Amino acid sequence: MTRCASVAPLGSEFDTFLFAPIGEDTNGMFLTVLSALARLGADPWKEAADLARLSRAGAIQRLASLIEALPDRPSEYLNPRTTAARLIALLPQLASSENRSPDSVPRAGPLTRVHAVAMVLLCIVLLALMLGSQIVMASLRPSTNVVGFDAPASGAVSPQTTPPRFSK
Repeated sequence: MTRCASVAPLGSEFDTFLFAPIGEDTNGMFLTVLSALARLGADPWKEAADLARLSRAGAIQRLASLIEALPDRPSEYLNPRTTAARLIALLPQLASSENRSPDSVPRAGPLTRVHAVAMVLLCIVLLALMLGSQIVMASLRPSTNVVGFDAPASGAVSPQTTPPRFSK
């Protein structure tokens, strides 16, 4: 199961909500919000982000309807709305999102472009520093000419000798 790319930067802030227990299903399997959403075919992190953006009442209604849609619901879920209210309280952004207007929520688009430009400039500066350090290091290397040693020119070829033949 992979996380949706749009909510990947949110990290683990929804883990408390997603790993909260709902109860046991009819097969005796322990059911969390994450496993319930996965059983319904929903992306758990995307659904958690969507629920966090809703009002408290809207989030409770949405989660209650998801709990009601679970196959093989045990009798413990007779009141999905109560269970949903308990679980929605675990969403981290719910309290702060009720007090904000949609216009006051920062957008990621322009900030992402600024970061992209900054990263490109940083790469260019680092590349220039690496190239400059290579030039400095090359200029500090000692000369390869050793006094008293005559090396043959690179194009010179030594004469080849044939090995002697022995007669029987």
